[in-house]
Amino acid sequence: MSDMTISRRAALMGAGAVAAWATSPARALLAQAEASGTLPPRIEALIGRMTLEEKAGQLQLNAAAWAGGAAVALNPPGGSGNFDKQLADAVAGKLTGVFNGNGAAMARRMQGAVMKGSRMKIPLIFAADVIHGHRTIFPVPVAEAASFEPDLARRTARAAAVEGAAAGIDWTFFPMVDIARDQRWGRTMEGAGEDPMLGELFAAARVRGFQGEGLARDDAMMACVKHFAAYGAAESGLDYNSVDISERTLREVYLPPYKAGFDAGAMSGMASFNEINGVPSHGNPWLMKTVLRDEWKFPGIVVSDYTGDEEMIAAGFAKDGKDAARIAFLAGVDMSMQSDLYALHLPALVRGGAVPQELLDQSVRRVLLVKHLLGLFDDPFRRIDEKREKARSRTRESLALSREAGRKAIVLLKNDGDVLPLRKEQRIAIIGPFASGQHDLNGPWVVYGDNANAVDLATGVRAVAGSVTVTPGSGVEEALPGGIEAAVAAAQAADVVLLAIGENEGMSGEAQSRTAITVPAPQMALAEAVAKTGKPVVVVLKNGRGLALEGAVKDAPAILVTWFLGSETGHAIADVLFGAYGPSGRLPLSFPHESGQEPYYYAHKATGRPQPAGERQPYKAQWRTAPNAALYPFGHGLTYGKVGYAGLAVSPAALPQGGRLTVSATVTNSGTRACEEVVQLYIRDRVATLTRPVRELKAFRKVALAPGASQTVSFTLTVDQLRYLGADLKPTVEPGTFDVWIAPSAQAEGVHTTFELLA
Repeated sequence: MSDMTISRRAALMGAGAVAAWATSPARALLAQAEASGTLPPRIEALIGRMTLEEKAGQLQLNAAAWAGGAAVALNPPGGSGNFDKQLADAVAGKLTGVFNGNGAAMARRMQGAVMKGSRMKIPLIFAADVIHGHRTIFPVPVAEAASFEPDLARRTARAAAVEGAAAGIDWTFFPMVDIARDQRWGRTMEGAGEDPMLGELFAAARVRGFQGEGLARDDAMMACVKHFAAYGAAESGLDYNSVDISERTLREVYLPPYKAGFDAGAMSGMASFNEINGVPSHGNPWLMKTVLRDEWKFPGIVVSDYTGDEEMIAAGFAKDGKDAARIAFLAGVDMSMQSDLYALHLPALVRGGAVPQELLDQSVRRVLLVKHLLGLFDDPFRRIDEKREKARSRTRESLALSREAGRKAIVLLKNDGDVLPLRKEQRIAIIGPFASGQHDLNGPWVVYGDNANAVDLATGVRAVAGSVTVTPGSGVEEALPGGIEAAVAAAQAADVVLLAIGENEGMSGEAQSRTAITVPAPQMALAEAVAKTGKPVVVVLKNGRGLALEGAVKDAPAILVTWFLGSETGHAIADVLFGAYGPSGRLPLSFPHESGQEPYYYAHKATGRPQPAGERQPYKAQWRTAPNAALYPFGHGLTYGKVGYAGLAVSPAALPQGGRLTVSATVTNSGTRACEEVVQLYIRDRVATLTRPVRELKAFRKVALAPGASQTVSFTLTVDQLRYLGADLKPTVEPGTFDVWIAPSAQAEGVHTTFELLA
């Protein structure tokens, strides 16, 4: 992608996608059923015939007993681990469906039994964690966000849907749209980083990709926007921890990506594990009803996270399972995942008057309507086809897309002395625990993909270069006997070293919070020893979050952030290393100087004592050992070109109410290689009734620049883009001075000026 301007409105509308969804038959049917309490007649009749137990069963989703791939380790089936018993429960109407099952064969057996033997003949729904690919694995979501190409995310989601739907999957538990401003949080890798605007764009794109041209198609999967809400704001980056946050920050920073996903057509949402200001999300009617239903007019279904309703007991919010079921259901959680609380307790709660039957019917109606829109009542087997499952799996096209997405995700942090791109004739030593081998390639949260089918770094490099040696040097978190000595010898015999270090798959993802977001000590010892050889070192980082780089890693002449790139990892990295593809990725999150800066994000406030540019001054906002800045900020990324910014112009000089203002600059590539530059527009409201961030991203544009070429890049600003939530939590903006930058990152000066907003 190149030469495309991205603003919040332009990308969210996506060629009219949001408007089309708002007026689509599916949305209209959902809204009508929500308002009138009725379904199409043949489906509405089911509700009148169902027992309370069967209604509760439609609201109970469990992990598949016949699980697929890594599903058992990721989501243990628990008491439902016996497939024959689960099959009997499904036929008895005790389950609405299962998730993370073992493909089309399992789905056919279950669906066939239900459609033949159940009383109500309501088809099951099959769900799965298709987070960044099904069997073809794409870069982890935060890596994909580094492309700054929302349409790339739409395309990879579309490919994942085509592949996953062929395996019988109707529903994916994705996109994860949580803003992550604390890199200690392991689930950073599942989202789009720290910026709300980028989060909105990628949320909407992924929903459109998964749901495709219509939910009833056999290549579409229903998207699920998660985790509602503010899971990424967990205190100290500790997974499942409390969130204490102002409503203003919640609405300005954390909620916009969820709304973007729902506005793009997602028909399901998932409650988050965390509490917000003392109220667990699973028991929060303000969140689930006031915001989601009343304000946003969401007509779809809300599912609990894995045993999330039951966990309100340990949190001290519910006294027992029955109480937890009552609280969650009355708060607006339609469907219980895995805990069995709804199946166990909802019938009795209705009979006892604690839960009104009309509310139970309302949730069942939503579930049945979703199944109807997915086409399951017309054809319960529409996505269940073993031949199609095989034919659509790991196709040439999907693997090519994985390679494209991988290389676009890579971020070049540093390239002193133009160490990169490499030359094919160089003697290359690949050193480090991620130098070779079928491990840690796909990344966390992969249920159906297999690292054995992914391309490692050594394979990718050897496909290009003639002289390549591979030496592990150390383990990920442990030293190897003689490892450093062997690595030093390999480095001394080479022209250049690729130092493949960082995090393994077990160090990022759910429940993988870290107190120090650094490269583990054994790998640092390896890096220091290799650096002392004096050979040029290219650090090839594997990571699922922003890292605090230190020592020889920080000081290496070249650093590539390669994340977890999936099926085509080695080929994608080699494409960038040797210049077949110029690096174009940008950081969707900040890399701090030190772990202790976390939470750190570019859009922070100035404080009353900001540290001025130049020599450090006492009694200013700064840490003793680090500035109040990032080592590598949001938006940073180099190319193989030499890009400069000049000639900033603003027209008119002042922005009238209801008017438009054009901001433009000339971007020039003075280098000898073509490149793609992500040109970014930031603003700051200098004086406001409430203090504002030092910068806020408002638009960006990815432009292709030939060697020696210049291009004038223009952006349009409106008053609406300058608004913030005032003291009354309503959008407002005051006349005054605004700073505006067109720059290559959130911390770079680029070109800068001011304009006035008129009264």
